[in-house]
Order: sequence, then structure tokens, then C-alpha cells
Amino acid sequence: MKAYPVKALYEEMAFIAHHFHWSHSELMSLDHRERRRWCREISAINRALDGESSSRLIDEAWSRR
Repeated sequence: MKAYPVKALYEEMAFIAHHFHWSHSELMSLDHRERRRWCREISAINRALDGESSSRLIDEAWSRR
């Protein structure tokens, strides 16, 4: 089994912490799937705030399920 890259783990944790202000222990309690999901959700919020069409964001969210 290949380990998840440490650099990617820190990038994801920093991204979530920056936006949600969660503690280190809260971030460490997330499994890989949850962490990646929160990164996608934050990215979708950022795109919406930057002016992307909300219908496109909804379409993208449904296509990932």
C-alpha cells in the first residue's frame, strides 16, 4: 500500500484550517475521504464567490456523487 504524500496532507490541512479555522486535532481526526470532500466544498464556495455560475457548481457537485 502506498502512503499518502505528506506534502499533500499538509496542503489540504492548511487549506481547510485557513477557511474554517479548525484545530489541528479536528483536522487530524478527518479521514482522507472527508478531508478531500471538505477541500472540494471550500473550492466550490470560493468559485461561487468569485462569480462562477451557481448552476454550474450544482452540476459539478452532482456529477461527483
